[in-house]
Amino acid sequence: MKQLTPIAYLCSEYPAISHTFIFREIESLRQAGMTVHTATIRKSSDIGLMTPAEQHEAAETFVVLSRSLYAMLKAHVHCLLKNPAGYMRMAIAGLKPVFNGPRSPIKAAAYFTEAGIVLEWLHRLGVTHVHEHFGNPTAFVALLMKTYGGISYSISIHGPDIFYHVDSSMLEEKVKNASFVRCISYYCRSQIMRISPNSTWPHHHIVRCGVDPATYVPRPDPQNEVPNLLCVGRLVPAKGQHILLEACAILRKAGVRFHLTLVGDGPDRKSLEAFSQAHNLNEIVTFTGVLGQDRVRDYYDQADMFILASFAEGVPVVLMEAMAKEIPVISTRITGIPELIEHGINGFLATPGDVEDLALQIRALIENAGMRNQFGKEGRKTVEKQYNQHANNNTMVDLFTKAIALS
Repeated sequence: MKQLTPIAYLCSEYPAISHTFIFREIESLRQAGMTVHTATIRKSSDIGLMTPAEQHEAAETFVVLSRSLYAMLKAHVHCLLKNPAGYMRMAIAGLKPVFNGPRSPIKAAAYFTEAGIVLEWLHRLGVTHVHEHFGNPTAFVALLMKTYGGISYSISIHGPDIFYHVDSSMLEEKVKNASFVRCISYYCRSQIMRISPNSTWPHHHIVRCGVDPATYVPRPDPQNEVPNLLCVGRLVPAKGQHILLEACAILRKAGVRFHLTLVGDGPDRKSLEAFSQAHNLNEIVTFTGVLGQDRVRDYYDQADMFILASFAEGVPVVLMEAMAKEIPVISTRITGIPELIEHGINGFLATPGDVEDLALQIRALIENAGMRNQFGKEGRKTVEKQYNQHANNNTMVDLFTKAIALS
């Protein structure tokens, strides 16, 4: 296999339990022949819950904020001596967050400090291109390194949160200076087009996230006596778990039998547990807390259906995982989700925030085993055709190769 030019991935936290798709993306790129080095601003949390492969990746990842003060100063001296003019350009550009975006001198100093540390690491590795996910502050660190010179960068944009904070996140400038922007859906691309001159639109590419169909294989019929409903995700307002519990309360009053498992943790857990207690759902609702990917797959195998009642999402990878395993899915008509789920063909889409509609969709699927089977099979076909991570990452390899050649 031809060895391709090395690149680096820069993340706020990597690997991360809540973003395992980035780890799998990097693994897939390496399988395609790319050398991918990884850097994270802060050390990974929940390492004990990760798979052995993720734990090994964490050990191999360069942690920016683990450097000693001496090492930080040494990195900046290196950058100054190597390219004095570039260092001054980077320093001037580093002042932008004081007057724009976050308007914070502390954050501006942090981004500049991080940029010098990462630059020295890239120089040691001989890497000239950096990729960043989400367009977060790490994308501004990448922008500063480009200003220094000799480094190009690209961004994967997911949304939707960053689209609500275009100015404070300085997203327009990050997009403008990127070699290319990878958009995970048409919805995502439309939002990037909204803030970009149309002359730059050819640099905005739709490359969907995905899963490995060989890993997420169809699960055997769980043959549950009572239908098992599954929701995987952080317990936060955007995921709509309160709406899901309200729908469950309606179904229980109607005499519908089921059990719901919520995998994940977050700030909403106490209020969700309190609602469950107040509405006599304790016996039919289980909260597992945070689980690693190997444990999550066990819960997929026992699920009769998967539900994500979100208010704000990109295109959730957990939906792709469930569909690949032929688990019928129910989600909401928001952002890029309708690009994955076609209502009545490979799943159901409820109106976001509409408890009655969500309860109606859940009941319809609980009471129709034939429909569950149909949605499961059609869902896997959709993943195999459009959300196969290896096929999609081949496109990323091409984009990286072209970006490096043009930089």
